[in-house]
Amino acid sequence: MSNISFGIDVGGSGIKGAKVDLANGEFIGDRIKILTPQPATPDAVAETVAEVLRQAEWDGPVGITLPSVIRNHTARSAANIDPSWIGTDVTELFHRHLGDRKVSVLNDADAAGLAEAAYGTPEARSGSVIFLTFGTGIGSAFLMDGNLFPNSEIGHLEVAGKEAEHRASSAVKEREGLSWKKWAKQVSKVLQTYEKLFSPSLFIVGGGISRKHEKWVPLLSCDTPVIAAELKNRAGIVGAAMAAHEDIQP
Repeated sequence: MSNISFGIDVGGSGIKGAKVDLANGEFIGDRIKILTPQPATPDAVAETVAEVLRQAEWDGPVGITLPSVIRNHTARSAANIDPSWIGTDVTELFHRHLGDRKVSVLNDADAAGLAEAAYGTPEARSGSVIFLTFGTGIGSAFLMDGNLFPNSEIGHLEVAGKEAEHRASSAVKEREGLSWKKWAKQVSKVLQTYEKLFSPSLFIVGGGISRKHEKWVPLLSCDTPVIAAELKNRAGIVGAAMAAHEDIQP
């Protein structure tokens, strides 16, 4: 059991968890998903996390991702969750709801980036890579030769007068009924801004919509190569499980 861990990925719409075999980054058994409570306050989310663990019958260490900057065990932002998260001591919160177990909490896109570098495409382990997740918002992880620079959160950068994730998240595509071509044009604007600012060697795109990467990645226009993540929307859970096993505490 030394290579078995548990990860939970807290998103704006769902809270998902699974046992993970860290030998290969694969799920063990079924993924559990519970709708994110509304409003997504700290105590409501923590109790839903506890319910995921009860359903999984898991009483060991757990890694948890949040759509938030996490620094010194404290949530410093709140994207697509309740603003009351800001300033919350996340370690104290989850220990109060989950009992006396080891808990690691980190940014959701950072977790996904770590997982992709460990188990996904080999290109994630070489050069200056920007890993992006497209979902309710746009998450980001900066990787240099597979090592993480945490809490980048560039989905909140302004692009052509609008926050990037308000322009080009997959939620925007769904909400506005955009075609793949029209949505790819908005994603391209975001990527072009990022490459001017950061000069990455590669973009890796993940999130649930990356399952259909063949419909939109070829339509993107930017100078930097763009490839789809291999772990797709499994990455957050896998990265959370890695954090629990390695005791990663941003």
